[in-house]
Amino acid sequence: MLKANIININDVKLLVDSFYAKVKEDDLLAKIFDDVIKDNWPFHLEKMYRFWQTILLDEHTYNGRPFVPHAKLPIDKIHFDRWLELFYLTVDENFVGEKAYEAKWRADKMAEMFLNKIKYYKNNPDKIAI
Repeated sequence: MLKANIININDVKLLVDSFYAKVKEDDLLAKIFDDVIKDNWPFHLEKMYRFWQTILLDEHTYNGRPFVPHAKLPIDKIHFDRWLELFYLTVDENFVGEKAYEAKWRADKMAEMFLNKIKYYKNNPDKIAI
C-alpha cells in the first residue's frame, strides 16, 4: 500500500477505522472499549472522525470534552502505552508526512494528559472528575 499524507476526511476515517480495528482485537484494550461502547461503535467512530478532523485538519467539526468519558475508566499507564503503540503502528502503516507526525505527537500528549488527570482523580477521590 502506498503511504500518503493525511489531507482530508477520508484519510482521517482510514486512520480511525484501522486503529479501532486493532483495538477491538487487542487482548488488553478490547474489553475496556467494549464495556463502555457496547454496540454503539458507529456513533463512537463518527465522534472520533470529527475529533481527529478537528485536530489534524483544522476543520472544526468536534464539540466536546474528550477527557470526561475516560475519567473513571479502570485504566492505567499500561493501557495508555498499548493505546499509543497501536496508534503509532496504524499511523506508520498508512501515512507519512507532517500530519502523520502531528497525529502521533498529539496522541502522545493526549495520553500523557489523560493519564495524569486519571491519577489525580484516583488520588483525590473527593474531587469531581467532570
